[in-house]
Amino acid sequence: MASRWDDLKELTRLRLNTMVVVTTGVGFLLAAGHPFPWWLFTHAVLGTTLVALGSSVLNQVLERDADGLMRRTADRPIPAGRIGVDQALGLGVVLSVGGLLYLAFAVNLLTSFLGALTLAIYLFLYTPLKRHSSLATVVGAIPGALPPMMGWTAARDGIDLFAWVLFGILFLWQMPHFLAIAWLYRNDYERGGLPMLTVLDRQGGITARQMVLYCGALLPVSLLPAVLGFHGLLYFLSALVLGIGYLGFSFAFARSYSVRDARRLMLASVLYLPALLVAMVVDRVWLV
Repeated sequence: MASRWDDLKELTRLRLNTMVVVTTGVGFLLAAGHPFPWWLFTHAVLGTTLVALGSSVLNQVLERDADGLMRRTADRPIPAGRIGVDQALGLGVVLSVGGLLYLAFAVNLLTSFLGALTLAIYLFLYTPLKRHSSLATVVGAIPGALPPMMGWTAARDGIDLFAWVLFGILFLWQMPHFLAIAWLYRNDYERGGLPMLTVLDRQGGITARQMVLYCGALLPVSLLPAVLGFHGLLYFLSALVLGIGYLGFSFAFARSYSVRDARRLMLASVLYLPALLVAMVVDRVWLV
């Protein structure tokens, strides 16, 4: 039973999807009024979680051949033969469709539509494009940036400027994060036949420039919530310090192209987003 549970956690990428749930919840918290609609919040988080888990399962069904060729993914349940393709496909469909229907009936149609859009881009654009173009990373950042917008629409049943700012922050944050991971595992991606930018750019110059450019673009975008008056000085200062730090780690990689600095950039990205989200929530509560 413990082994099967571990396989299910790996198949649904439970740890990774925790961030999807958190960003959805933050989007809802920032958009919700008073009194706080706890039941609607619960429905939004639960429905989004189901869609996220289902998309991860279906992604592994589609990528099972490439996963079997890469060292870091060869032991996943499907390529390792511990879970059958038909079983995984059935589970992924049930979770995904169930989550979309749940959002439609328990939250609103707009949030369900965004969930369906996230699922469609992830499975039918990003996943197949990974085998053909390094642009897949950019496409993959779109569904990764939609969950906070889903949280916002769940609370307000509409999309406004701040929802797009949240989308922009998540989109830009992901790119250096993904590129750092791709640099660390570039040999593995090459074995899997995936033409990631880091596979094509063996010297690292193009990769480093993109990291710096995306971090540089993230800094002013992350300050927009304060500039637009939605957040105050606490958030502004937090975003400024975090953004400068993130940018600094990208410059460090651009100077060395080393595995060490790529790993440091990845760790910085993992710390950056939760810290920024906490600053958003604390500042919003402080203002209210």
